[in-house]
Amino acid sequence: MLAISADVTLVIDADGVVVDKILSSSDFPGDVVAGWVGKPWIDTVTIESRLKIKDLLQDAATGQAQRWRQVNHTNSMGFDIPLRYMVARAGPDGHSIAIGRDMRTVAEMQQRLVAAELSIEQEYSRLRHAETRYRLLMQVSTEAILLIDGRTGRVVEANPSAAALLNRTMKRLVGSNFPDNFSGSDSAKIDNMMITLRSSGRMDEVALTLEGDQQAMASATVFREDNAIYYLVRLFPLSVGSGGTVVSKSQSAAIRMVQAMPDGFVLTDYDRKILSANAAFLESAQLGNEEQARGESLDRWLGRVGVDTGLLFSSVIENGNVKQFSTVIRGQFGTIEDVEVSGVAVPDGDPPCIGFTLRRVARRTVVEDQGKRSLLRSVDEMTKLVGKVPLKDLVRETTDIIERLCIEAALQINDNNRASSADMLGLSRQSLYVKLHRHGIEDKGFGERD
Repeated sequence: MLAISADVTLVIDADGVVVDKILSSSDFPGDVVAGWVGKPWIDTVTIESRLKIKDLLQDAATGQAQRWRQVNHTNSMGFDIPLRYMVARAGPDGHSIAIGRDMRTVAEMQQRLVAAELSIEQEYSRLRHAETRYRLLMQVSTEAILLIDGRTGRVVEANPSAAALLNRTMKRLVGSNFPDNFSGSDSAKIDNMMITLRSSGRMDEVALTLEGDQQAMASATVFREDNAIYYLVRLFPLSVGSGGTVVSKSQSAAIRMVQAMPDGFVLTDYDRKILSANAAFLESAQLGNEEQARGESLDRWLGRVGVDTGLLFSSVIENGNVKQFSTVIRGQFGTIEDVEVSGVAVPDGDPPCIGFTLRRVARRTVVEDQGKRSLLRSVDEMTKLVGKVPLKDLVRETTDIIERLCIEAALQINDNNRASSADMLGLSRQSLYVKLHRHGIEDKGFGERD
């Protein structure tokens, strides 16, 4: 009867040695119990189970209430085989009977349960992290985002940017009817937008009117969740707000292109203060970021001693635009590059502003026609700057032009012989070398013949 009711039955003598064994389960591995007879029972289990065997034998010897204890045996492959034992006293000679039940199926189910719990915990952790990221993105996003129930048309969720744009509190916005947040004249547009979304799952951008006649561009995306349809609506304001000018997505793409273009671009107000500049201008001016240029005068980096910039701004303001104005851009650390500047004035902007593009000009390997250069500094152009540029700057610029022309003429007359040219000009050779370097004549095709 014991053999039928148990998977393994052992007869243990008073010294704890196995004197007999009976296997009732056909699927129980025989190599586990091989060699148990004549061997102390405590030596057949793993180290952590020996204390349990000792307690089972002691309870049986003292006649205490019996309890089931799970121990682990090992097979020939080194794997643990769990069995659950209860020991009963058998006869006055100190023998005991150990009734064991195979716990492999239960242990396997427990392992599966633990693995399932770990998997659920990992999935829950991922969902929690995903929700945290979603909440954070909604909170910090400057783009107005609304989540609309496709069945009822009510706002399910919104971010702070949407509440600020629609001039609603979060409590009032969430749960409101989506069309109620816009002008009544846009009801037909919103209805058509919803119909288009339900039928095709996509829609073109639609201009909607907010409070105070402010315009916003709306775009939407459809998605499903728990067999329900939702619309993710994004709003792009089209007017000037307290944070500055906000533009539509297409205009934003154009601005990103200007920022990435290889030619320099700088936007200034009518007082020559820089409002914005792209990466190419910052590179030519040897600046680390746009903040170093914003609010500074363009004269600091563009033109020769302020004269070029004064003439450039005067021409743009008077004519509305200027093309291919030749000047230089001076780097923060002393580099000088020849550039051609084109500009356009926007007097009706807020504030009025002027945009300039700066294209680098490769250095000429031959001497330029000085007659053409002198045209840029004609009397008419110089007189236009009177009152706009200090007299000392005008005199310095004119003096530099005349000095350069005289030096180049002397070099040409003396076949580039610098010693003779210095004598002709009444200069020492050292002074001539300094002026050649300052005007960049060394790199313009004149040799070093002395």
